[in-house]
Amino acid sequence: MTMQLNGITIDDSFAEAFPMKATRLIVTAHNLTWARHAAVATTGFATSVIACGCEAGIERELSPDETPDGRPGFALLIFSMSGRELAKQVEKRVGQCVLTCPTTAVFAGLHEGDPIALGKNLRFFGDGWQTSKMLRVGDQDHPQRFWRIPVMDGEFVAQETTWVTTQAVGGGNLLLLATDTAAALAAAEVAVEAMKRLPNVVMPFPGGVVRSGSKVGSKYPALGASTNEAYCPSLRELAARSELSPDIGSVMEIVIDGLTDADVAAAMRVGLKALIERGGKSGLRRIGAGNYGGKLGPFLYHLHQLVPGAGEYSS
Repeated sequence: MTMQLNGITIDDSFAEAFPMKATRLIVTAHNLTWARHAAVATTGFATSVIACGCEAGIERELSPDETPDGRPGFALLIFSMSGRELAKQVEKRVGQCVLTCPTTAVFAGLHEGDPIALGKNLRFFGDGWQTSKMLRVGDQDHPQRFWRIPVMDGEFVAQETTWVTTQAVGGGNLLLLATDTAAALAAAEVAVEAMKRLPNVVMPFPGGVVRSGSKVGSKYPALGASTNEAYCPSLRELAARSELSPDIGSVMEIVIDGLTDADVAAAMRVGLKALIERGGKSGLRRIGAGNYGGKLGPFLYHLHQLVPGAGEYSS
């Protein structure tokens, strides 16, 4: 059963997502330019746990009155399948991309959950010159340890520990089926921009969009995932099964990771609303979702249940 809203078909389907571990980091710097450099580098090569070890993105820009040291910065979200892998990714990325970036500091953005090292091990870069201090930050009940590591522009300040939530969810998604690439990209950009306004979520792929949607498994045993031929326009007449009608020339996917199940659902709801408001005249013909029959993960996001205020749209 399908749903027609404002000239767009909404598949009677669901996105299938899975549990992840996640943390939030706060990166600040002398000005927003250098905070952005550190944030972009730290969240680079972090689109998919399939090959990157983690999925990460910039959650939002922070004003000086929102950061522990009163400087501009960014909130970053980093997700992985295990706490151990997440700890490894945090240490490597902060050590190579924040410690190295001029004027930066790094702080925990979550204060509940399982603790992992943030500056705890990076302090050894100070070669014995590092010092620590216990400070109370914001409305936290207990003082936290911070490390001061001497570097050539002054010192790098890093909170000793950050915390990991086990309630995170990865793999929420929307499939946008359009007449051509321009229409598909324009739709994806609008949806991503709407989702980025929400807290607690990131879209980890470049620009929040992935064109190489995958399926589980491959004809090649060494690969755990491979191209989803059912949504490839060039294979419409060749694949054993195609999900594309003749008017579909391009498909884009948006993948969403969130700190909770509710966060992912909220982002998908906002994205759907933005897409439906654009309407079918924009070239977007259909919205679907990637699922694997409910076998990949326990979180199922049914599109028809997420469409907000269906009655306000004309079919």
